[in-house]
Amino acid sequence: MPDVAAEATRRRAATNALWWCVLALGVVALAWASLFVGARPVSASDVWDAVFDYAGKWDQEVVTGYRVPRALLAIVVGAALGVAGSLIQRLMRNPLGDPQILGVNAGASLAVAVAVGFFGMTSVWGYVWFAFAGAVVAMAVVYGLGTAGRGPMTPVRVTMAGIAVTAVFTGAVRGIALVKPDAFDALRNWEVGSLVGRDTTVLAAVTPFVVVGIVLALGLSRSLDAIAMGDDLAVAMGVRVPRVRTLSLLAITLLCGAATAAAGPIGFVGLMVPHAIRMLLGVGGWWLTAFSMLGGAALVLVSDIVGRVIVRPDEVPVGIVTAFVGAPILILLVRRLSVGTR
Repeated sequence: MPDVAAEATRRRAATNALWWCVLALGVVALAWASLFVGARPVSASDVWDAVFDYAGKWDQEVVTGYRVPRALLAIVVGAALGVAGSLIQRLMRNPLGDPQILGVNAGASLAVAVAVGFFGMTSVWGYVWFAFAGAVVAMAVVYGLGTAGRGPMTPVRVTMAGIAVTAVFTGAVRGIALVKPDAFDALRNWEVGSLVGRDTTVLAAVTPFVVVGIVLALGLSRSLDAIAMGDDLAVAMGVRVPRVRTLSLLAITLLCGAATAAAGPIGFVGLMVPHAIRMLLGVGGWWLTAFSMLGGAALVLVSDIVGRVIVRPDEVPVGIVTAFVGAPILILLVRRLSVGTR
């Protein structure tokens, strides 16, 4: 029997690895496809030459100077949000967990708006630290509201607290944009979640934080699965719950703060991706985190491509595209939870 179980485990791991490689290739294909799409169509030969044989032509400059950094940033931001969503859902035992729904992105957004509007910061190297602080404050406020009063903390209760905090913080961001005209242009596209105009400077500033956050998440994945079943059971399994929670909150802060500083508040990626991975592949633990990383990258890339195509030569910000897709999924999940608690 042990040999049979071990063989089944190996086969399952091999299958997961195969699907992970397939999804990774899909992300590469989407990134390559995004180089062709935009207000100005670029031929396949110019894209190829821009990447592998750069000669300084205008179309090649469009690809290397704008579209390649944008595609890479979409991958980094999507991976961060997908992994953050999988962490939040397990840490808070909340299937509605998402950085946007729970107010984490809104807190980071408000902090960035304060940095831009009141301190004149225009470099992501400066305001990314404000984004981290805002994410921490938002998580603390939502958790406090979700656990205040009588009765246990429930997913719907925490979600309602997150929606309320998001509404307040988003209103504050728009207020800053109105009273600080100098910050209006900087915040106009950013506050709806957009990759427009982002260059390699932004990519270089946020990528190290995202990498650290993902590495932390991968290392904590098995312990988080135990915590998702209850703290008492996790302790019985040898999990150091306070340490895991602290490191998980650090990872969520790094991932959400960096993603929001780079592209603004992009919602529903962290909600949709982990649920889709569980439904399609039935994985948990380390594999759920690894697949959420690629799934988030793929979703943001697809949303960015769709946003560039549907109203060409104009664009729809990626945050609006993900909201159109994610809002119905949120409603379905809330209805399912409401029915399950009756």
